[in-house]
Amino acid sequence: MPFPSKRLTNSERIFIQKYSIKLRKEKDSFISHAHRDRLQILERAFSFISKKVKSFFVQKGDRYKKKERKLHAVITIEAALTIPLFFLAGVMLIYLLEVQATRISVKMGADTAAKKAAERIYLAPVLLPSKVESDIVGAIGQRRLSQSMIAGKSGGIDCHKSRVWPGSGIIEIIVEYKIQPPVRIFGIPLISQTERVRIKGWNGYQQGSYIEKQGYVYITETGTVYHKSYQCTHLKLAIRAGNVSDVADLRNEYQGKYYPCEKCKAKSASGMIYYTVSGDRYHASLGCSGLKRNIRAVKLSEVGGRGACSRCGR
Repeated sequence: MPFPSKRLTNSERIFIQKYSIKLRKEKDSFISHAHRDRLQILERAFSFISKKVKSFFVQKGDRYKKKERKLHAVITIEAALTIPLFFLAGVMLIYLLEVQATRISVKMGADTAAKKAAERIYLAPVLLPSKVESDIVGAIGQRRLSQSMIAGKSGGIDCHKSRVWPGSGIIEIIVEYKIQPPVRIFGIPLISQTERVRIKGWNGYQQGSYIEKQGYVYITETGTVYHKSYQCTHLKLAIRAGNVSDVADLRNEYQGKYYPCEKCKAKSASGMIYYTVSGDRYHASLGCSGLKRNIRAVKLSEVGGRGACSRCGR
């Protein structure tokens, strides 16, 4: 049988409510104090860990920055050394290609000039260096020469050593010029170049004629020796042409000076003069007897007291 329920009075109800509120406050106060203590402990622990972590990353970042700075410095030094060398190698390659192209152009121009000289050789057995030079310049082109690496451009083509051998009609074109480097530093000198072209003049002569095959030799009217070859340099004269104003600077193959010929009165000559590589006289006319060799073909038994030529008689 259940106990009879008892109704609370107002005073009892108020007391219970006050006591409940007091207990709740004390409980909250206890919880808040405990919670605050735990929070303080956590904050201290988090602050300590944060400082350690921050210190670790700061030290690591400093080391990384130092390594990065060193790495950047190494890369900068390598770039400073490599890029100029690479650029210099490229310039040298282009320079060598241009030099080769220039040599090919001059060689082709010399071939053209030699062919034109071969057409004119039947008129006179002499070469005019100025004419050969103009033919070469015309074959190459003024514009090409003005953009080339030849020192002096079109004026740097020199053909004064070109010659023709009257006996055989062989034309030898000798072209001399100088190549200038792309940059004149450290006293780099000019590079001397020489191109040679040999061509047979169109005069109908054929080497190895019937006379040579039959044992004949060659003599001159005033000579003291006989020659077995018509191509002997003592018989054929390499005649060159020049201006009388340049005589003082001309030298023969023995580095001797040239003097005026008495036969053609070259002392009073004006304008063009003619001379040989091995001689010591210059002449006012191609028809001068000093430029001619009256060569006769005779049998060896008819040479008389003449001896053999030291060059071709061996």
